[in-house]
Amino acid sequence: MSRSTRPSHISPEASARKISVHEASEGLDDRSGAMASSLAAALRRVGHSEVAVDSVVRAYALAMEPRLAKLDDDHHPAYLHPGRSALILLQDVGSVDVAVLTVAVLHESADAWLRLPEQRVRQEMGDVTANMLATIPGSGDEALVERLVTLGAGVGLAVLAERLDHIRHLHMRNDLAESWVDAYEEVLGAWLPFAQRTHPRLATRYAHWARTFVKRL
Repeated sequence: MSRSTRPSHISPEASARKISVHEASEGLDDRSGAMASSLAAALRRVGHSEVAVDSVVRAYALAMEPRLAKLDDDHHPAYLHPGRSALILLQDVGSVDVAVLTVAVLHESADAWLRLPEQRVRQEMGDVTANMLATIPGSGDEALVERLVTLGAGVGLAVLAERLDHIRHLHMRNDLAESWVDAYEEVLGAWLPFAQRTHPRLATRYAHWARTFVKRL
């Protein structure tokens, strides 16, 4: 489905906080812009400040750059992945630190071609965020189990949410069909146990996915 660009203007009636989010999401198309608005609303619902809202939406807009450039279909399962990853945390965990949400938005575990260069992240979001992302093991890492355990609690939540969103949409990724079995086994061996140690709601989500996805194999 083709994309349409969001209008660059904002109505005079818009509030100051809406202007902040509009500016943060400048350059997004209709669908990714709607996700930015949903993300901002979810952040406000759990009590985040407007500074936090602006920061997370800016990170989301940054994560969307390669998707806007490389994906022609705005309904591709990977298209809104950055925003969905943050929403998982906000809906299933609650009020999560902005740094954790930023990592969830910027991390990309499945599609290397949609991953932002480290230098770009460092330039736009700072050394702290870039260094946090650099500690995250990749899917398929031979030491994945051990490396997940060494992550801080916040980064652990971020990677669990990000990976959960990918596997929730895996059945829609025929381009990754050859990796379905490996992904399922990795969840059972690494991600589900890690989720069980980290957060009960996320553990429930992983367990449900595993029970459902095995029927597709």
